[in-house]
Amino acid sequence: AIDFQAHGGYELFTQSDTVLYEECLEKIPYVNSLLKDVFRGQKDVFSIKDDPFSFGNVQKQLIFNEFEGQLDTGKMMRAFIVKCAKNSILIMNSTHIDSFYVKNEQICLKTNISEEIHVNKLIIATNGFASQFLNLDIQPARAQVLITKPIKELEIKGTFHLDRGYYYFRNIENRILFGGGRNLDKKGETTTQLDTTDLIQSKLEELLGTTILPETTFEIDARWSGIMGVGTQKKPIVQEIQPNVFCGVRLGGMGVAIGSSIGKQLANLVESTNV
Repeated sequence: AIDFQAHGGYELFTQSDTVLYEECLEKIPYVNSLLKDVFRGQKDVFSIKDDPFSFGNVQKQLIFNEFEGQLDTGKMMRAFIVKCAKNSILIMNSTHIDSFYVKNEQICLKTNISEEIHVNKLIIATNGFASQFLNLDIQPARAQVLITKPIKELEIKGTFHLDRGYYYFRNIENRILFGGGRNLDKKGETTTQLDTTDLIQSKLEELLGTTILPETTFEIDARWSGIMGVGTQKKPIVQEIQPNVFCGVRLGGMGVAIGSSIGKQLANLVESTNV
């Protein structure tokens, strides 16, 4: 129902980032030793692989993780909606919660619709948007994205991280989805505004032409942005913040990968408070 493609993941290093590149290569055996128990003694998770895609302006050997894969997030969300419907869970789109308060042992949600909503328990799981409700170490981080039009005979398959992880790209069938560049304007990208900027979009196009598709003609099909939740630590925050109010936030840009796990942790936490 979700569609998982195990093409593997690649870490790319720019030609000028030699020090970090060599440091990461040196640490591969150590990281693999830490992951052996996680992957139950299978072969090493990370290895070194010659660049099979003819990228430009990067180190010619890449760090490869054959266990990384791609999710079809559209199918994932459709499966989520179907599961909610089967369990009689109501999804209210375009409803903004402005604030909440406790009254008569119930939690009252003030929204942009005319009526207040009253619930027994409240879970805040809006990640970077949650900073308006929570006095915790979390702030929004916008990530800008673009996607190309279909590219004939595209050979790039997999998920890729470039320039210390500030850029991410993957193939979606015969297109390239490419996002990142928040490091170009961290202050400006600390926002919940779902806009794009010329500064970052221009850099994404430049890197497409010089690094990812240096010998290929491409056209941009669409551009958009999304909001992540980050903080001084990578560890997500899963806790009860006041009686019957819980949160699962600060997913650090890994929401698609770890969101289901955070959901299970939250469910277990809520259930434990009923005992």
